[in-house]
Amino acid sequence: MSLRYRGFVTNRNITLSLPESLVKKARILAAESDQSVSALVAELIAHADRDDEAYHEAWRAEMEVMKRGLFTNGPISWTRDEVHDR
Repeated sequence: MSLRYRGFVTNRNITLSLPESLVKKARILAAESDQSVSALVAELIAHADRDDEAYHEAWRAEMEVMKRGLFTNGPISWTRDEVHDR
């Protein structure tokens, strides 16, 4: 967990319990991107957090559109029969 204090980021150690296969994959992925496993995990969590926030922001925006109504740029001046040419 990163704590911001006067412009500095301090890190806090945590212990994870992962299957050995995931530990091996994490080490390989970290090495391939020239970073530590801790940095890899931090990057993945930050990415997930950004995606989650973007999703929720898009949902909020969509809910506002639905509250206003779809395609209502003025009063409806036609009937259902006119639209379906009955």
